[in-house]
Amino acid sequence: MNYLIVEDFSGQPVPFVFPRRVDHSDMREQLPYGQILAGGTVALHASGFVCSGGNAELGVKARPKEDADIIANALRVR
Repeated sequence: MNYLIVEDFSGQPVPFVFPRRVDHSDMREQLPYGQILAGGTVALHASGFVCSGGNAELGVKARPKEDADIIANALRVR
């Protein structure tokens, strides 16, 4: 899966996870938020989420530990 971490209007990071067939730039155009903080690919392994890569067109890179924590927190059972 691909992902982008964006900053919402209150300054909090929000993850968007989407299929690999959707380009990062195309997804960026659909998001109502401002700054892109990070992006790349994400996979779920036995040890948790693993983030890697980036997107040169948007000028973003994955932040492996930080991005994985943001995604895991957003998807945790509440």
